[in-house]
Amino acid sequence: MAGGKRRTISQEQLDAAEAEIVEHSRRIDFYMTEYSVEMLAEKLERGDFFVPDYQRAFTWEAERKSRFLESLIMGLPIPFLFFWEAESGKLEIVDGSQRLRTIHEYVLKQLELRGLEELPSLNGTRFSDLPAARQRKILNRSIRGIVLNEHADEQARFDLFERINTGSKGANTAEVRRGALSGPFQDLVVELGGAAILQELAPVSTKSQRERIPEELVARFFAYGDGLDDYKESPSQFIFDYTKRMNAAFEQDPTLVETYRERFMRTMRFVQRVFPYGFRKMASAQSTPRVRFEAIAVGSHMAMDARPELVDQPVDVMGWLEGDAFQAVTTSDAANVKSKLYRRLEFVRDALLHA
Repeated sequence: MAGGKRRTISQEQLDAAEAEIVEHSRRIDFYMTEYSVEMLAEKLERGDFFVPDYQRAFTWEAERKSRFLESLIMGLPIPFLFFWEAESGKLEIVDGSQRLRTIHEYVLKQLELRGLEELPSLNGTRFSDLPAARQRKILNRSIRGIVLNEHADEQARFDLFERINTGSKGANTAEVRRGALSGPFQDLVVELGGAAILQELAPVSTKSQRERIPEELVARFFAYGDGLDDYKESPSQFIFDYTKRMNAAFEQDPTLVETYRERFMRTMRFVQRVFPYGFRKMASAQSTPRVRFEAIAVGSHMAMDARPELVDQPVDVMGWLEGDAFQAVTTSDAANVKSKLYRRLEFVRDALLHA
């Protein structure tokens, strides 16, 4: 700020920053590559590239595919592709799935161009309609890629997913975890995200459903319910670490699957019985505020843990559910600050225990 005194940066802070940079850099191991359009189409056809499950639901509409191909044919620069190298040597597509699938459709599957504005004479044509010379020129074009190789750890893979996909219209953190982590706990999260009772109590839009927001709600329920000691006001990092840890715990003790499933279902049944609108603000609402879900779901779990007989007792929540105090603790402003997260969970817990 002009005229203001600049804060002094201590050597201790600079040393800490350097140590953080070195530590995180050790986890990043990648190499550059470049593929021709012909090779990209053929490798996808052979299965050398594969699309992770969490990206399969996202498909460009026909006009967007055509606009991308128009750019490719005109020779405009195409953004880098990002991959993760599996142990099999196959490359999982981290970013560029739509571009690769569109190239594959056009070159090998007779995709018809439409809605082109710069090259309108190509509307209604397919790759096979073009003269052989033009086909070769398109096939010879190359696109660069970055491959995060097999030596990079899971956290580096998650960082790559998150930074690329949350910087534009892409996968959110629930989708990223599904792509970066796999295991019995994550499988349970996916299962419960599709549970009918959750759909009833916590409705979300079709768009949010595609983006796996219900799975995000389930993951937060378990992670916050098991304690916030390691929480540092970054939900995505906290839940990633928790998911990785719980995958290992579930593998070591398979009985945890049923224990955690019952914890979730017990809480959902309690909310269904006690809260007239479930996690919604009103009966007609077709969306579920995340902070409200966290407060009610985790707060209810905490209350039943403290007083198990609450499971079957009559509980009146209307005295506080629509009051100013509850509205204040479930505001989305600074919702991820640890103190505010504690406040809303404990508010519901205490309100239920003293009802």
